[in-house]
Amino acid sequence: MSDQRFVHPYRVTYRDCTLGNHVYYANYLGILEAARGEFFRQLGAPLLQWQEAGLMFPVVEARLQYLAPARYDDLLNTEVWLTRVERVRFTFGYQVTNHRRTRILRAETGHACLSLEEKLKRLPESLVAALQSHLRAGD
Repeated sequence: MSDQRFVHPYRVTYRDCTLGNHVYYANYLGILEAARGEFFRQLGAPLLQWQEAGLMFPVVEARLQYLAPARYDDLLNTEVWLTRVERVRFTFGYQVTNHRRTRILRAETGHACLSLEEKLKRLPESLVAALQSHLRAGD
């Protein structure tokens, strides 16, 4: 287990919000996707590189717990870590906070490693090693 942290900043846009000026619940999935993409880029292998190598990591499970509303122009920080790394699956944990450090969201997404033909594949050892440095228990 590690305490290595990755945090991705995100500014809430007008497009993200409802008429009531809070982020629409489904839009958090896009915020998590952006953070996850930057997480892979920081590992040194962007998702496009894995795709060019014939692999993809679709979301096969998602759990979101909404704790407080985020509003237009809030600066959010999405902390990303791994909670599980297995042979063909891995699970991300997330915590989203605003600039006042209020917890907005806790979430998990489960991913499978697939070929571009949608067949299960074993995670590459190089990826497993990189992910291990971000493995920790959830909050």
